[in-house]
Amino acid sequence: MGVRGLQGFVASSCPHVCTTVNFKELAEQHQSKHPGCTPTIVVDAMCCLRYWYTPESWVCGGQWKEYFSVLRDFVRTFTDVGIKLVFFFDGMVEKEKRDVWVKRRLKNNREIARIFHYIKTHREQPSRSMFFIPSGLAIFTRFALKTLGQETLCSLQEADYEVASYGLQNNCLGILGEDTDYLIYDSCPYFSISELCLDSLSTVMLCREKLCASLGLCLADLPLLACLLGNDVVPEGMFETFRYKCLSFYTSVKENCDRRGNVILAVADHIAKVLRLYQGEKKLEEMLPLGPNKALFYKGMASYLLPGQKSPWISPKAKAITTLDKQIISVSSDPESKQGSPESSDPESKQGSPESTDSGSKQGSPESTDSGSKQGSPVCTDPESKQESPMCTDPESKQEDPMCTDPESKQEVPMCTDPEFKEEDPMNMEPEIKRQVTMVSDTEILKVARAQHVQAESYLVYNIMASGEIECSNTLEDALDQALPSQAFVYRPVRQRVYSLLLAGGHDGASCPPVQEWFVYSGNPLTHPDLVRPLQMSLPGGTPSLKLLWLNHEPGTQARRVEVLLACFDLSSSSEELQAVESPFQGLCCLLAYLFVQVDTLCLEDLHAFIAQALCLPGKSAGHLADVQLDRVDPRAVQLGSLLVRGLTMLLLVNSACGFPWSTSDLMPWNVFDGKLFHEKYLQTEKGYTVEALVEQNRARLTQFHQLKSVVCKACLREDRRIASRQLWQPLHSGSRQQEPDPWRRGSSSGWSN
Repeated sequence: MGVRGLQGFVASSCPHVCTTVNFKELAEQHQSKHPGCTPTIVVDAMCCLRYWYTPESWVCGGQWKEYFSVLRDFVRTFTDVGIKLVFFFDGMVEKEKRDVWVKRRLKNNREIARIFHYIKTHREQPSRSMFFIPSGLAIFTRFALKTLGQETLCSLQEADYEVASYGLQNNCLGILGEDTDYLIYDSCPYFSISELCLDSLSTVMLCREKLCASLGLCLADLPLLACLLGNDVVPEGMFETFRYKCLSFYTSVKENCDRRGNVILAVADHIAKVLRLYQGEKKLEEMLPLGPNKALFYKGMASYLLPGQKSPWISPKAKAITTLDKQIISVSSDPESKQGSPESSDPESKQGSPESTDSGSKQGSPESTDSGSKQGSPVCTDPESKQESPMCTDPESKQEDPMCTDPESKQEVPMCTDPEFKEEDPMNMEPEIKRQVTMVSDTEILKVARAQHVQAESYLVYNIMASGEIECSNTLEDALDQALPSQAFVYRPVRQRVYSLLLAGGHDGASCPPVQEWFVYSGNPLTHPDLVRPLQMSLPGGTPSLKLLWLNHEPGTQARRVEVLLACFDLSSSSEELQAVESPFQGLCCLLAYLFVQVDTLCLEDLHAFIAQALCLPGKSAGHLADVQLDRVDPRAVQLGSLLVRGLTMLLLVNSACGFPWSTSDLMPWNVFDGKLFHEKYLQTEKGYTVEALVEQNRARLTQFHQLKSVVCKACLREDRRIASRQLWQPLHSGSRQQEPDPWRRGSSSGWSN
C-alpha cells in the first residue's frame, strides 16, 4: 500500500518530516487567511476504518451501534471547532492494482485461519494484534456518515487520486489518511489518522517539502521516485536490479539507516545527480531499464499527476500513453478531462498495514469453479448447464466490436461502447480516456447509476452496469468447517437475478454477457474472476425496465419495485406476509427466509437467536451493548454473524437495483443486528433457554417474535424447507441447497428430520 518502504524510512531516517499540529489552530489560521471559507479536511475513509472501529468485540459480526456512536463522536469533534469533513471511499479496484488486491486477500485468508484456530483453541476472541475488521464495515460506514449529515463520496477510480484532487482543487485544510502516496501527490497537506488524538485534535503532519530537502529532490521528482521504489501500480520487483546498482554506486551510505532506507537514499541520489543531468536531452526510457514495462511505468508516473499538473520527466511526445488495459491517459491530466471506465468496487480493500479488508475468507465451493482448472481463461458459471466453459473473449476487452460468446447459445453478444457517456464528473478530476466500454447502452440510466454511485447512495449497481466486474474480499469464514457454505455462494443466486435486472434491458436475461466476480472463498486462488451468468426472474408481465423502476413516480410503481425485490430473493410467493411485517424488520425477515431456504445446516435455534437479538436491540444503548460479557466465543456463531451481515449488503444491492422500494435505514445493521448480542442469544439457545427468556420476558417482544418467526417459517415451507430443532439434527448435511435453476440451492432431500 503506497510507496514501498517510504513510511518506515520517514519514521526512522527523516523524523523531521513529521510535525505535530493541532487542527483547531490550523482551522483558525486557515480562516484568517481565507475569510468566509470553511476549513475543510478531505478524509480517505478507507484508511480510517481501523482507527474508527474501537469496540472491543470484532469477531462476532460487528458492534454496529457502538461503531455508529464512535463515528458520531468523531464527526462532532471536528464540527464543534468549525471544520468540515468530506469523506471518500474506494469505488473500484483498478486493473493495474488487481495483483496487489489478490495478494492482500490471500494474506487475509491466512490471518483468518489463525483467528479461527485461536477461537477453537481458547474459546475466546483473540487480542487486538490479530484484529480483522468486521464484514461490510466500509460499506455501512458510508451510509452511517450520510446518516450523520456528512458529505460522502464514492470514487470512480482509485480513491487516493480523487482525495488528492479534491484537496487541491478545493483549497482544503488537508488530507486525513494513512497512505504514503499522499506524500507523493502535490496537493494540500497530509495528516496521519493513526497519530490523531481526538480529545486534543492533534496529529502528525507529513511535509513533502521537508522530504524533498532530505533527499535532494524537488516535488516534481517524487512520482519518479515512487515508481522506482515500487507502488501499487509498478511492482516492487520491476526495478530491483536497478535499485541494487544505485546502492552499489552510492557513496553516502548512512549507518543509522537500514538497507531499505539506504536504497531510498541511493535512488534519490541517482535521480538528482544522474537522471536530472540528462533531463531534456534524453527520454526517460533511454536512461532507465523500462523494457516491455514502459507503458506501465508511465501510467504509474501519470497516476500522481493531478488536474492541470505536468511532469518534467514525461516528454510532450508521450502525452498519450496507451496502458495495458487499452485506456488512453492524458499525462497532463487536464482539469476538463473525463473519467476512464470504472472497473470494480471493493469497498473494503484499503486497510492499513495489516490489510484486513472487510470480508471474505474462504469456503468450500459447491459451484462450478474448480481451482485446478483455473489456468488460463476465466470459468463461466452458467446456471443452466452448470458446466465450466472458458470464455474466448474477456467482457472487459476494449477492442473494436468486442464480443462475448455464450458457450450455450453460441450467440455473439455485443458489448455496449458508449462514446457519448463522457459527461463531466462532479469533481472534474479524472484522467481522460478515448472511450468507455460499458455493459449497458442506455446513457440516461447509466448517468443515474453513476450519480448514485458517486454520492454513495447505492452499492455495486454502477460497477455491474459500467464494467461488469465486482469483488468482495475476505469474510470471517472457517475454511475447515464444511457445514456452512461461503457467503459467496449463498448469495450468488441473488446477484445473478440482479445481473439480469440491470443488464438485460427488458430482454431475455440469457442473452446478457457474464459478470466477472472476484469473490474470496475457500479454494479460490483468485487467478482470474469467476464468470457468472445472469439468472432470469419469473415475474408476471416480465421483468420491468430500469426506467420504470428508477424514474417512474406513478401510483403502483412502488408496489412493482417491492415485487421485483422479493423476486430477486425468490420469495414472490411470500410477498403478502413479508410486506405485512413492520419496519425495520421487513428486510431482516426477507433475508432470514432466503438464508434458511438456501442453507440446510441452519436450525430453529439459529432462527430464534437472529430474531431475538433484533427485537431486543432497539431497547439497548451502545454502552449497554459494550458491557455484554460472553461466556465463550463459538466459531460457528462467528461465521453466522458474518453471513447475516453479508446478507444485509446484498439487501443494499437489491434495494438499489430495484429503485429503493425499502428505506435504506431499515437495512442498516445498527437497527437490526449486533454481533455480541446475537452471540449471547446463540449461546442461550444452546443452553435451552425458552423463547420468553430470549426476549428478556417482554410481552410485546414475545408477540413480535412469534409473528416474525411465523413469516419466515411459512416462506420456507413454501420451498419445502422445514426448519428443524437442533435436537433433531441429523449428521448428514450438504450445507447448501442444490436445485435447478440455482446450482447453490439444496435438492429435494433436506437432510432434516420431520
